[in-house]
Amino acid sequence: MPAPTYHAISKSLHWLTAVAVFGLLGVGLWMTGLPISLLKLQAYAWHKWIGLVVLLFTVLRLLWRWRHPPPPLPGAIARWERALAPVAHWMLLALLVAMPASGWLMSSAAGVSVFWFGVLALPDLVPRNPDLFEALRTLHHLLSRLLIVVVALHVAAVVRHDVVRRDGIFRRMWSIGTK
Repeated sequence: MPAPTYHAISKSLHWLTAVAVFGLLGVGLWMTGLPISLLKLQAYAWHKWIGLVVLLFTVLRLLWRWRHPPPPLPGAIARWERALAPVAHWMLLALLVAMPASGWLMSSAAGVSVFWFGVLALPDLVPRNPDLFEALRTLHHLLSRLLIVVVALHVAAVVRHDVVRRDGIFRRMWSIGTK
């Protein structure tokens, strides 16, 4: 009997978030090396816009998950994997909140207002403070590297489960259809 799958809403939020995060990481790594220009300013705006979308999707995922817990793991999953899986997933979700929050705080501390998609003015979370800005920039940088590591481990685990073990874990999140 195949393992139960995630709900279609869970799957949709997962894959939309995954695409956005890969885009954010790419744009984030690219934009920091650009010379000061209109392109760099636009890249930072895109990065902020998409980061806030990730924050929104993650909050929605957390609310959805509160009412719709993930399906149980198949019986063939080792005890250590059962213990580690929720830790890894909660770490990913925490980073998906911490990254955009630290970016928003960083912009506020820099005295740069955030306009979501160039239209909706978001409140500054902290007053302008150059020292706080530097600390938040360092935090955002470190969190981004931690996110890269955790995402890489997540993808490696998916490959291990789908290609090596063929235990159906990946199909729980990939399969088309509703639950």
